[in-house]
Amino acid sequence: MNVSRQQPLAGDDADQQGNRVAERGPRARTRRLMLETATRLMQAGATPSVSEVAEAAEVSRATAYRYFPSQAALVQAVVDEGLGPILTWKSTSTDPERRVAELFDTAMPRIEAFEATFKAALKLTLDQWARRQAGTLGGEPAFTRGHRIELLKDAIAPLKGQLPPRDFKRLAQALSLIFGVEVLVVLKDIWGLDSRETRSVAQWAAGALVRAAVAESIVATEVAKPAKVAK
Repeated sequence: MNVSRQQPLAGDDADQQGNRVAERGPRARTRRLMLETATRLMQAGATPSVSEVAEAAEVSRATAYRYFPSQAALVQAVVDEGLGPILTWKSTSTDPERRVAELFDTAMPRIEAFEATFKAALKLTLDQWARRQAGTLGGEPAFTRGHRIELLKDAIAPLKGQLPPRDFKRLAQALSLIFGVEVLVVLKDIWGLDSRETRSVAQWAAGALVRAAVAESIVATEVAKPAKVAK
């Protein structure tokens, strides 16, 4: 899963080289300025529009919309920046429980560091849902979330041959309930846990889910074996 960034346009080598230079030039600096401004605003608890970020960054609205044509595109770029190393997480372990623990070890500190940003993104999701229900969203592009799906599937990849496809998918879905900013909302905001306690509960729950899925698979395999006929 790739972090959002400007990519060279298809074409001959000269065109591609020109695009790479542009990425390091004024266009890249303007885009970076807008991302940094949007991140600052979101870390302060706001969910800014493209126009609001343009004003705060002292960039014209026309220029701002060339980089980010919608609020959803802007927030997605800020979220990807916040996720940072989580998006490129990899593990060399073949133990699914260990892989999941490693992913949580990488993700939880980063999610807490950008907690306000991710909560602002969550707020946009909820706001769009409410407007869609009310029929007032119009043609505004939807802000979609889903990085955790591929990350969690990758973490439990060693189980792909052991679990039936439906059970593999169910495990990834169950793990997604305790992975992301939502777990901070529940454990920190509702339960009042501190960072250490929050990470401990999330790790325990993740490990328990993986072990339960593996144990269930073993039992199902044993039950499916043909019974031995007594001589």
